Amino acid sequence: MTELWPGLLNEGVVILFTFDSALLHIVYLSLAVSGIAIGISCVIGMPLGIWLAFRRFVSRRLAIALMYTGMGFPPVVVGLLVFLLLSRNGPLGWTGWIFTPKAMILAQVIIATPIVASFTMVAVMAVSRDLLRQARSLGATNFQIVKVVLQEARVGILVAVLAGFGRIISEVGAVMIVGGNLKGSTQVLTTATVQFTRMGLFDQAIAMGLILISITFLTSLFWIFLQGGGIEGR
Repeated sequence: MTELWPGLLNEGVVILFTFDSALLHIVYLSLAVSGIAIGISCVIGMPLGIWLAFRRFVSRRLAIALMYTGMGFPPVVVGLLVFLLLSRNGPLGWTGWIFTPKAMILAQVIIATPIVASFTMVAVMAVSRDLLRQARSLGATNFQIVKVVLQEARVGILVAVLAGFGRIISEVGAVMIVGGNLKGSTQVLTTATVQFTRMGLFDQAIAMGLILISITFLTSLFWIFLQGGGIEGR
């Protein structure tokens, strides 16, 4: 086994630099599906997190508890629910989305939105109350106060986006259920890794894994540069 592993690793690296059209399509689809999904999740989750951080209402704790529950919701269950929703006999079966990238995006949005919302809420709530009182004393409007708070919480909000993207780019259960892992159509990095492993094509599975790790690393590196001095200054 100690001799087999280096060989498989070398073969996996070689596959990465062949620039095979099928491999490029898998990478493109993975980034496209997860990129669109995290974008939609931010549009929904960030305002929700900000609203929960600022507003006080009777059932607020229940709403936060439900949001936290969504963070730990099993992806395969999300995939099952979306499958039943989009299947031919489901309430949204008329859309024809099942076994298409649209179904995969929907599943990933459901997975990522609670994560983005929760991290955003925590980041906003961590901003010093003294800053809010000072802004109000200076006559700032509610919009200006929110703008100041978001500026202070920007690092935490960026982490919210990173956490959501990291969760869905590496997710396999839900996208396999609703996408079907159809070659050339809905096959992404995670589902391809599972398929190649089952087929005994370990070199190709390693190549998929290396790409996933690289995407995660480059995404993290990108956010660090985007944060600028946020990390050093805290």
